[in-house]
Amino acid sequence: MKWSIIQLQKSRDKGLLIDEMVDMSHLEGRNTEIRQLPPVHVMGRADVGSDKVTFHLDVKGKMILPCSRTLVDVEYPFEFSLLETFIFKASSFSEYEENEDVHLVEGDVVDLSPVLEEEILLEVPMQVISEEADEHTISGGKGWEFQGEEQISEKESKVDPRLAGLADFFKTDNN
Repeated sequence: MKWSIIQLQKSRDKGLLIDEMVDMSHLEGRNTEIRQLPPVHVMGRADVGSDKVTFHLDVKGKMILPCSRTLVDVEYPFEFSLLETFIFKASSFSEYEENEDVHLVEGDVVDLSPVLEEEILLEVPMQVISEEADEHTISGGKGWEFQGEEQISEKESKVDPRLAGLADFFKTDNN
């Protein structure tokens, strides 16, 4: 996803429409959690000005990740919007510095790939659970059992009778 500044300036009046399938499979090497990343659909437009270009993009795709419990492949769909501005001249960059989504173009080529890569990597969840994980989950064993949040909160509300006397220990009489 590269365009020369000259190429972008030619589409200045009418804008640039983007509708591409982008191969991002090289991200599988950057994040070991990603087992497979099919081509990502990038669509939107670029508004080209005299000293900048602003991309308004919608990105859709899916990645194959391992289930956190069973390690089976899980298809994880993702979708996000992107608003990125590239400034052509360093002299104009100081006006936009406080905004994180503004980049200074180095050379004569606007390269959207690194921004797209980082945004996709940010979409990788900390953990993903497959639908079949509940079928394969062991609910108990010798001397232990799995407890859900409901069961834990029930136990916390009950007071151990052996410790019930300690509840009165810090109470003071006003008499």
